[in-house]
Amino acid sequence: MKLIADNLRVTIPVIQKALKDKNPSSVISLVKECTQKGAWAIDVNTGPLGRMPEKGMQFFMDAVQSATHLPLVIDTSNPTAMEAGLGLSKGRAIINGFSLEPKKIEKILPLAKTYDADIVGFLLYPDSSVPKDANDRFEIALDLFEAAEAAGVAKERIIIDPVVPPLAWENGIVQAREVLTVIQTLQDLSGFPVRTIAGISNLATRARDKDKKRRITQSYLSMLAAAGLSYALIDILDDELVKMAKTADILVSEDLFSWGMLPE
Repeated sequence: MKLIADNLRVTIPVIQKALKDKNPSSVISLVKECTQKGAWAIDVNTGPLGRMPEKGMQFFMDAVQSATHLPLVIDTSNPTAMEAGLGLSKGRAIINGFSLEPKKIEKILPLAKTYDADIVGFLLYPDSSVPKDANDRFEIALDLFEAAEAAGVAKERIIIDPVVPPLAWENGIVQAREVLTVIQTLQDLSGFPVRTIAGISNLATRARDKDKKRRITQSYLSMLAAAGLSYALIDILDDELVKMAKTADILVSEDLFSWGMLPE
């Protein structure tokens, strides 16, 4: 289970200010810290970037790539910004992402072929609503693979995001279990190796108690690891969460064990 830092988000006030002032120092500092903490990749969550998406994306890509050589997950719903980011990428980039929404199939999915990139596929209906159970998610996954191949993108390039729900939803805890079922069984049902990705922060949306929020996040992340999750989007600056993730990964992936394998 590879850990992707989700700390770089344009919704964070200090990052918003950096973009507004065109001062990359805060972005560079954050990315360096995420790299030092052992992230496998950096999620560059720029948002849609408004009226000048190319300039905004260039600001972020220049700043991030001056601070790290890690793979980048380019996270924007704006096709113009996405293409600008892919064109500026100096190394491996992952597109985050597309769904069955017609505009995303038309505008974002083809970029995976143009730039020879992996792309995240969200298990959402065309209207962006969340399916109710694992069976519906399986059907959407098959539709995503079909759409990809129709666009000339190999289905193996798709990284499936089953969409972790907030537990605050009326059926949130049931949905969270359905996500685990999808991760466990999607590969067998698809007939080829399917990679999966999950954003952990969604789970504790609206949680006010920080201790309970951390406890539920850590517990669920260990369950995702056991289910076979390929990539976890997490707060890489949360040392305890990272230790837990690495420990869970040892338990599910290693045949031989020694206490020295555990993170300090």
